[in-house]
Amino acid sequence: MRKEYCTPTQHPKWFGLAVQALVILSQEDVSTACPSIELARDLQSEPSLLRRILSVLAKEGFIGTREGRDGGYRLGKPAESIRLVDVYDVFRADSRLSFGITETVGTHPLGKCMKSALEDITQEMDDSMRGVLSKYTIADLAKQLEAKL
Repeated sequence: MRKEYCTPTQHPKWFGLAVQALVILSQEDVSTACPSIELARDLQSEPSLLRRILSVLAKEGFIGTREGRDGGYRLGKPAESIRLVDVYDVFRADSRLSFGITETVGTHPLGKCMKSALEDITQEMDDSMRGVLSKYTIADLAKQLEAKL
């Protein structure tokens, strides 16, 4: 992940919106582009927020963009090759949960010991989550969606 793409305004929900947008784009005709306003409507999201998320996905090559009247977004690579862990890594400047947990300790001797122990636990949590996310692709989620609709 390139740190310059992460901003202090990023929020944990960016990952969820990014995944949902990629699933929608995976179901679109590859010859057409989907405007951000349509994606925002489908996701019930604020269009400017979604455009910031899509900008990051475009910079990372997950999606392509087309300018102009018929402009919009489309997948930049096959849905089968987009693993959820890769999307997670793009939006994870630092795990806010992990940061929040370790920042609760003080600078006293007990706090220093707890910080070390909590850092080990939060690293294990992150590794576990990355392991789960590496099992799934955007295509997997699109198939699940199709089966339920």
